[in-house]
Amino acid sequence: MFKNIQPVTQYRLIIITAIFLTIFTNIPFLKNVIEVYPLNALNSAFVLSLFVVLAAFIVLLLTLLSSRYTTKTLLISFLIISAFTSYFMNSYHIVIDDSMIRNSIQTDLHESMDLLSIELVGYLLFLGILPSIVVYKYPLEFTSFKKEALLKIKVIGISLSIIVLLLLIFSKFYTSFFREHKPLRYYTNPTYPIYSSVKFIIDSLKDGKKELKPIGRDATINQKQNKSKLIIMVVGEAARANRFSLNGYTRETNPLLKQEEIINFSNIHSCGTSTAVSVPCMFSIYNREDFSDSKGQTTENVLDVLNYTDKIAILWRDNNSDSKGVGARILCEDFKNGTTNTVCDIEPRDEGMLVGLDKYIETNKTKDILIVLHQMGNHGPAYYKRYPKEFEKFTPVCRTNQLENCSQEEISNAYDNAILYTDYFLSKVINFLKPYSNTHETAMIYMSDHGESLGENGLYLHGLPYFMAPENQTHVASLMWFGDEITKEIDLKKLKSYSDKEFSHDNLFHTLLGVFNVSTSVYEKNKDIFAPATINR
Repeated sequence: MFKNIQPVTQYRLIIITAIFLTIFTNIPFLKNVIEVYPLNALNSAFVLSLFVVLAAFIVLLLTLLSSRYTTKTLLISFLIISAFTSYFMNSYHIVIDDSMIRNSIQTDLHESMDLLSIELVGYLLFLGILPSIVVYKYPLEFTSFKKEALLKIKVIGISLSIIVLLLLIFSKFYTSFFREHKPLRYYTNPTYPIYSSVKFIIDSLKDGKKELKPIGRDATINQKQNKSKLIIMVVGEAARANRFSLNGYTRETNPLLKQEEIINFSNIHSCGTSTAVSVPCMFSIYNREDFSDSKGQTTENVLDVLNYTDKIAILWRDNNSDSKGVGARILCEDFKNGTTNTVCDIEPRDEGMLVGLDKYIETNKTKDILIVLHQMGNHGPAYYKRYPKEFEKFTPVCRTNQLENCSQEEISNAYDNAILYTDYFLSKVINFLKPYSNTHETAMIYMSDHGESLGENGLYLHGLPYFMAPENQTHVASLMWFGDEITKEIDLKKLKSYSDKEFSHDNLFHTLLGVFNVSTSVYEKNKDIFAPATINR
């Protein structure tokens, strides 16, 4: 097929590939631009210029990186990346930034399989593999080093000239585009995903060279208590607040929890929109505004501080991907497989994390105990897998990971059924703790890591940059339950009186220190949710 085709220069192949990428993989970018700049005579010219600038920029980037030995590899890489990105942006209306890349890398194989679909194969085949075969097979001609260098300079010069000229012609438009509508650039494909990938790699390399910063080494438990504490902290997954009937949702999604004496915190917001950000952030000493992945990975967290007291046994059990580094220095157990998690059907269930906890508690009966249970919860997009069949109360449900092929009602039903299972799981945690209330000061703290979009405004899943994320991705479900003994230290009536006050993940670090009566220089009483309701502290 390619034997009789006239060879072309690498730069012509670069230009053709850039035009292909700009036209066929930037539909989400076009849709978002048109929402901001509705098409009319003037706007249409600007939108067209945007795509010419994007194509010229891709040509410029590829030309700078090209050589006799790298051009085809670069082009194929760009095509494959663009195909993947185009699918996820078209299907779920997400953007691929460094946080999303980090979250993807930290997701295990089982969770990744939930994202596979025939449609993804189609995108990969027609936008990635077939064009890559053409690039690979297409014959290239090369001249002398001097002529190649001059040709490279010429292509770079023309590309820059086109970009500068269009920026000048439409300067008023580009001023607003760059200053007032920055999120639009997140949809450019493949330039922004590649930029995010480079940023992620650079940040990761920097983190690898940094030493772990210690905090709270002065931690002690000074207040003597009659009974040891037994606290179970449940880290939820993708549970948004407005799908809990405890928060006024019209559907009864919390039939079991409403029968318990729980305190519901209706106004808690996350510090991230993905597990990879939120979980390290919620256990860190940093506020959301100050937190970064680098700080999270290179600074000890609240579990380390509690561990320094030498009087608290800490266990992390995970039915999600992992602890995202939070449990790196404590005992962690993986419950994402059928070997350790004995409660399985189509997948290991959250309630399986409770099996065997009695033995751990017995082993550490002379110490206070903190057990962290990291749920699979409402992990999308395959919500229908997140609950046993008997919890399928709301029907019909979306039975595919291709959410765009389901109605919003079907997606909501599957999601709400998973919330119903979380209600069951949390009630089971409470009932597990109740017998220990005779021998321990018991409590359960539940807090979801982030929320979820279910098709509202065309958005699905989570992970949007925080400043542009809808409240559905940041307003999270959270509640607490307390055994009788701990009420000698915490006035539950007073705690309930301000449970609707605005809190966030920023409060968890200090709240955990407070509930264990830990004295340390890093504790801030004004951030401890329990502090105003604490008795004799």
